[in-house]
Amino acid sequence: MSAEIRDICAAAVAPGVTTGEIDDLVVAYCAKHNVKASFYGYEGFPGHLCVSINDEVIHGIPSHNRVIMPGDLVKTDVGIFKNGFHGDTSRTVALSVTDPDAIRLVETTKRCLKAGIAACGPGVHLGDVGYAIQQVAEAEGFGVVRDWIGHGVGRTVHEDPEVPNYGKPGTKLVLKPGMTIAIEPMITMTKKGEKTNVLENDWTVVTRDRCLAAHFEHTVVITDDGCEVLTLPADYP
Repeated sequence: MSAEIRDICAAAVAPGVTTGEIDDLVVAYCAKHNVKASFYGYEGFPGHLCVSINDEVIHGIPSHNRVIMPGDLVKTDVGIFKNGFHGDTSRTVALSVTDPDAIRLVETTKRCLKAGIAACGPGVHLGDVGYAIQQVAEAEGFGVVRDWIGHGVGRTVHEDPEVPNYGKPGTKLVLKPGMTIAIEPMITMTKKGEKTNVLENDWTVVTRDRCLAAHFEHTVVITDDGCEVLTLPADYP
C-alpha cells in the first residue's frame, strides 16, 4: 500500500498544485483503506507524508501555501501502517526540468537505489550496500548525504539497523534472512551539498550550499537467497 500511495502522490505533482493538496491525498487514501500514515505525529511531525522540493533533501512539511512550480525537483516520501507493520518509500519527480545535470542527478539516484538493492542478501555487510550506492553517485561527481541515512523498518517506522548510503566493503552489520530495511539514497548535485542543515521548523533538511538533491527509497526484506523489494511496482524506479 505504501507503493500505491507513493505513486498516487507522485502522479499528482503538477504546476499549481500545493504540497498540502498532496498531503490531502494521503489522508483520503488512509480513510478509504482504513490504514494509518506512518509519519503523521511521528515525533510530532505534522504531515501525513514528506514533500521536499529542490534543495530540500527530506522531511519537507506539506502546506497549502506551498505551490509546486515547473522546474521543481519534488520528493514525495510516504509510509503506511497496516496489520502491525510499516512500509516506507519515496521517489523524486522532475517536473518539466530541462537542466541536463538535474536530470542526470535524478537518474543517478535511481541507479544508486538499484545498486544498493542489488548488493543486498544474506551474509552481506551493510558496508557493502553503502559502498555500492556511493560508487554510483561519486562516479558521476555527485555527493552522498551522510547526516541522514536509511534504517530498519517493521513494527515501527524507524528501527535498527542504520543503513548508510556510503561505506567500506566487509564492514558494519551482516544481513540475515527476515531483516527488513529501508534503502534510501539521498544524492546531492555538489560534494559540498553532502553537508546539511535543518530549517527553523525543526524538520526540513536542506543541503548546506543549497544545491539540488534527489531521493529514492524502497523497503526491502532479506531472503534466503537474496532480497525482495516490498514497495514495487517492478518498473520503479
